[in-house]
Amino acid sequence: MTLLALNTSGLLGEFYISFWIPAAVLSAALVIKLPTIIRLWRDPLLRAVGGLLLLACAVFVFCAPSTIARVNRLVGVPNVSAPWCYSLLTAFCGSCLLLIIAWRNGLSDRSAATRRAMRWVVSVYCGVIAALWILFLLADAPVERLRDLDTYYADTPFMREEILLYLLAHAVAVLITSRLIWNWVRTEGLDAWLRWGLKLLGVGYVLNLIFDASKLTAVTAHWCGRDLDSLSTDLAPPVAALSAILIAVGFILPHAGQYLHDRWRVRLAHRELRPLYHLMRTVSGEGVPFVLRATPELRLTRRETFIRDVLLPLARHIDLELSRRAHGAALALGHPPERARALAAAVAVLDAVEARARTPEPPGTGEGPDTTRLLQEIGAVSRALRRPDDIEAVRACATAPAESLAAHE
Repeated sequence: MTLLALNTSGLLGEFYISFWIPAAVLSAALVIKLPTIIRLWRDPLLRAVGGLLLLACAVFVFCAPSTIARVNRLVGVPNVSAPWCYSLLTAFCGSCLLLIIAWRNGLSDRSAATRRAMRWVVSVYCGVIAALWILFLLADAPVERLRDLDTYYADTPFMREEILLYLLAHAVAVLITSRLIWNWVRTEGLDAWLRWGLKLLGVGYVLNLIFDASKLTAVTAHWCGRDLDSLSTDLAPPVAALSAILIAVGFILPHAGQYLHDRWRVRLAHRELRPLYHLMRTVSGEGVPFVLRATPELRLTRRETFIRDVLLPLARHIDLELSRRAHGAALALGHPPERARALAAAVAVLDAVEARARTPEPPGTGEGPDTTRLLQEIGAVSRALRRPDDIEAVRACATAPAESLAAHE
């Protein structure tokens, strides 16, 4: 039994890397967001998210036992890291609350209630930070404690009040923030990425409540003469680490998810245009020059522009009667209206390409048919070109004698 307890204690002691795991995750999240923050520096919400991630990273860096020891030696005051870490944690809680208020209400909201709530948060948490330093200056804490300061000094005058103050301030902020988040999650019409981000934030703040409960239970037990220090030293740090990871992901998911979704949509649109693009290259004899550093959006725009530029003169060769018959044939073959229109346009374009090869300049001096709809539906036409069997079936039906078409109908 003793050996098992020693092994468990060693395992939990090694888990103090949990201070550095969330710090690394938070740093990675900040690095991911940094280009967007720099590019859109005037967006106060992005600046707030960046500052919050930086503050959260600082909490775990400075709360690591090795960093606590270095700060104490650097300043020359035993346990001076305590009010510093408590202040960082309190500032992080207040910042989370401010960000959620601004995020939910919108930065354009300048109502008296919103301004009053934000002023209240700033004033209360600045007051708490000032009180933490005053209480530390009044307290007598000569023995350096790197991991169990909360329980070791739970009975020490002024340190006792300081520990209780930071835990209560943290718990109140977490409760309010958690309630605001879960109320927001139940709001109708939320973007899917935002909803998932809020759910992760909500779970992260619920875990913060477990952190507070563990610390408060260990401190209260110490007042009652019982030893539950393991709740504070072994349970609370891993819970805080997991909470920080979920909160970091929750904050970046709505932005990163929407960005990745938009990027995937652009790449998919670029890929869908490939059949029509290759067909237009056979008409013009050239394509869009490849630019290594071009963004996906620019490549999509260039491909769309190229296709439309080739389609415009090609439209003079389009047989409107064939297009009309192809549309009827596609409907007769059971295709939905939108699909039938795309197949008819694909048949007309393929016929125009062949007609242009036979007669580069069509007879007549007219401007040709109206190509507005065709130019707007190049994506649907390109997708139709991926199904040559369907196109051949429609084309065969459209070019068949009238009585054959009537039989199909």
